[in-house]
Amino acid sequence: MEALLAAFEGTALAQALRASRWGYAALNAAHIFAIALLIGSVVPLNLRLLGVWRGISRETVVRVLTPVAASGLALALLTGPLLFSVRAQEYSGVGVLQLKLAFIAIGVLSTLALCWGHGFLLRDVPRARLVGHAILSLVCWPGALVCGRLIAFAGD
Repeated sequence: MEALLAAFEGTALAQALRASRWGYAALNAAHIFAIALLIGSVVPLNLRLLGVWRGISRETVVRVLTPVAASGLALALLTGPLLFSVRAQEYSGVGVLQLKLAFIAIGVLSTLALCWGHGFLLRDVPRARLVGHAILSLVCWPGALVCGRLIAFAGD
């Protein structure tokens, strides 16, 4: 595993990011923007699934916020590994990074399972299933956010 992590750190892109203050800063800003899109969509979407804003149809909220959340997730999944590549060996041992990855995996898999089982627009989903998913999602995504921030303070 160490050799793989060292190879990841040794890629031309990782070396360029380490050497470029502004390139790394721009990548970090893109990652933060991605997280803002993701969390900023997921929280109100899940609050709606829990019953907040009943005057707005669930379908409307899902149609508007799901593509925004998916875009944020896609951008985060592109930028995150690049940020990781700069210090892959060091970051791989950080427990909060591993917890962050677990939160992300659970959040993604839970959402995919819900959509595969009930369709993208979440029609005819039992109320208990929606509530369970919303609570899990409201733990996973903010949890991933907090863990991601803590990476800077973990380790040495």
